[in-house]
Amino acid sequence: MKILILFSVVFSNILWAKPSFDEYVLDLKQQAIAKGYASDFVEQAFSQVKLRETVVKADKNQPETKITLDKYLATRVPDWKVQKAVKLLNENKAILDKVEQKFGVQKRFIVALWGNESNFGSIQGKHPVISSLVSLAYDGRRETLFKKQLFAALDILQQGHISQDKFVGSWAGAMGQSQFMPTSFLNYAVDFDGDGKKDIWQNKADVFASIANFLKSEGWSDKYTWGRQVKIPDNFDLSMIGLQRDAFKPLSEWHKLGVTRYSGDDLPQANLSASLLAPDGPKGRIYLVYENFHTLMKWNRSSYFGVSVSYLSDRIKKGS
Repeated sequence: MKILILFSVVFSNILWAKPSFDEYVLDLKQQAIAKGYASDFVEQAFSQVKLRETVVKADKNQPETKITLDKYLATRVPDWKVQKAVKLLNENKAILDKVEQKFGVQKRFIVALWGNESNFGSIQGKHPVISSLVSLAYDGRRETLFKKQLFAALDILQQGHISQDKFVGSWAGAMGQSQFMPTSFLNYAVDFDGDGKKDIWQNKADVFASIANFLKSEGWSDKYTWGRQVKIPDNFDLSMIGLQRDAFKPLSEWHKLGVTRYSGDDLPQANLSASLLAPDGPKGRIYLVYENFHTLMKWNRSSYFGVSVSYLSDRIKKGS
């Protein structure tokens, strides 16, 4: 039986050999044409495609080193970034006020996400998007995901939002000052200035509106903030810590359980529900987070990322 199984596996591998990169690209082009893209458009879109080994290597070797939240915040929200965020918010206040009014998203959160994602537009990546996505799809580990992103990227090119020579992003295909993946671009990008293009690479009005549109579409409310750092009593039931829906409780209930502001003062008397977040466990920083924080988690599932954006937004509000 073992010999039969081994023969079957070997025979299957002989029958299916991974295509060459050129063969794979040819098949992708045929799939694109079958989806309705014009053949001349497809030829142009794929004309500069190359297998980018560095992109595949980056995907396989993403860092797994665990750092503490304190170290993460020190890296992601240094004083210079806060000062720059405050300066840029003031410089772009006229546009940000219009975006805030239209979408109902506080401008300090828009600027905080802008700063966290691309250092206010200065770090957008220089990898050709089409080549990156084709290379990652060819690698095969997440082929379905990256093929979906590839066809979304073709839509972006076909709609004329960016020229092919400027169609660059991170190694994973995240694009522009908001670092949207192509599907997120199609779902949330906004042409705020009405010039016919959703330009998240160079046009700040479109960048701010696109960030705000994502948050608003995913449930953001400008009626309250994201949450706050808190303290819990020594005998606290740690099983109540967590972001799951059944962990939501009104602030009044958290107050009865002995949760206080970080200063030791009582929690605000507001008609809000919150969940308790402890990214580094009960001995690290602890937060009560509202629905808006859960919306941030739809942008990026990392609680560290959500806290860093929230922390930067608070410091922007304070002005330092």
